[in-house]
Amino acid sequence: MRIVRNYSDLSENDRGAAVALGNFDGVHLGHQTVIREMIAIADSQGISSAAMTFNPHPRKFFQPDAPLFEMTPAYAKSRHIETLGLDLHYVMPFDQEFSALEASTFIETVLVKGLGVRHIVAGYDFVFGKGRKGDVTLLAEGGKEHGFGVTITSAVTAENGTPYSSTVIREHIREGRPREAADLLGRAWEIEGEVMTGDQRGRQIGFPTANVDPGTYIMPALGVYAVWAGITDGPDTEWHKAVVNVGRRPTFDGEGITVETHLFDFEGDLYGKVLRVAFVDFIRPEMKFDGFEEIKAQIAADCVKSREILDAAAPGDITTPTQLNSTGA
Repeated sequence: MRIVRNYSDLSENDRGAAVALGNFDGVHLGHQTVIREMIAIADSQGISSAAMTFNPHPRKFFQPDAPLFEMTPAYAKSRHIETLGLDLHYVMPFDQEFSALEASTFIETVLVKGLGVRHIVAGYDFVFGKGRKGDVTLLAEGGKEHGFGVTITSAVTAENGTPYSSTVIREHIREGRPREAADLLGRAWEIEGEVMTGDQRGRQIGFPTANVDPGTYIMPALGVYAVWAGITDGPDTEWHKAVVNVGRRPTFDGEGITVETHLFDFEGDLYGKVLRVAFVDFIRPEMKFDGFEEIKAQIAADCVKSREILDAAAPGDITTPTQLNSTGA
């Protein structure tokens, strides 16, 4: 999959595609329905398949000081989109100039002149352009005027009627419900980041941890989780059963949020490497302890519980490496 970060002066190989439009934060099962609809159209017409997203997320651009909310920053979003089999990912730079484009200008300048789109697929609630004044009705009218096809997908829900919604998934994450989030994502939700040097207290008590920089990810409920930890090496990821503590380390008066992951049956130096932490189940909330021995006993119990949870996962379950493969499917 080629990643294109502009809409002007593109080569012919990067133009003339069927394009799915959206922010696609999470690339959840509803998003995947939109994208797969686009792929089917692209295949039927013998043209390239593409998705267009925006970086930074428009909400982050307009509200830079708002709490973190993204489930999939741009690099993670590209990886998940690639697993669906697309040819192109247009990552549009959402800056002051782009945000000021009128809806009709977006259609004419970006979609038609820039990308030379052949077909557009969007969800029923997609809006675009300055002031979010463009909607799917305007998009359909633009298609008729400029000669590209437009397909609008309706709302998609799970079998139990729950909508595939980024807002709903974020709520599950914030409230410590990773299994419910995974049901709507179609995979375990992850935090991915570089392993940073910490205070090494975990090593002192026999449970060395990898302190992952959470970057711009939404933060889950504070506490301990059973997770899969993936050590990345180029396109490959080596998965290990693990336990993670997301918290402020109240016992040591820690400041800021830390994501400290203890990998089972692993020896090696992880500093500077990129670690993917895939959340499987919530074990307990954050706690304050009276000294090292109490902490050590609780961590040992957490490790036992995490192993039990991960060992119980059925083959092919979304919480196992069968699904959490090197490409992030």
